Amino acid sequence: MPGLNVSAVASEPKAILFLGNSLTAGYGLDTTQAFPTLIQDRIDSLGWNFKVINAGQSGDTSSGGLRRIDWLLRREFHVLVLELGINDGLRGIHVDVTRQNLQAIINRTKSRYPGVKVVVAGMQVPPNMGGDYVTSFRAIFPQLAKKNGAHLIPFLLEGVGGNPELNLPDGIHPSVEGHKIVAENVWKVMEPLLRSMK
Repeated sequence: MPGLNVSAVASEPKAILFLGNSLTAGYGLDTTQAFPTLIQDRIDSLGWNFKVINAGQSGDTSSGGLRRIDWLLRREFHVLVLELGINDGLRGIHVDVTRQNLQAIINRTKSRYPGVKVVVAGMQVPPNMGGDYVTSFRAIFPQLAKKNGAHLIPFLLEGVGGNPELNLPDGIHPSVEGHKIVAENVWKVMEPLLRSMK
């Protein structure tokens, strides 16, 4: 019946794509312990109709994300959470290259889905990368958010980065407890956005 079909379409959840690297993928953990799943758990607890898609890939750079985005755009999504760039920074890739790649991902996404909401996850590189690079890299994310009217997570690893108790033995990737804090950082920005969309 046509009426039932319309109802079924109307009840489909809005999709949230987390495009990221090992942080999004939950490196070293079960994916159910990674922060995107914890965000889905929060959404479900509120009874909101959103579905999280975890497109985290360990080792991914902004260039890798740009190569993947066209394939990911074959499926409609309503929110893009862009968590890429830190692997560029750790490799010392020029900040202009990182910025251009992230902008290109946003451009392609908005071109395909003009109504998409974008959330940019801010990242920081360690001090040993050099003062000028550290400052320039950190600035990429607020600049992108401002330019694109996107929502900004100021620093994804706030309260977690550099804390041995909240990271795996490699000192880089959050532990289970670390991901819970990362999820809180993300939720502070996501909650009002999703509330306005539900």
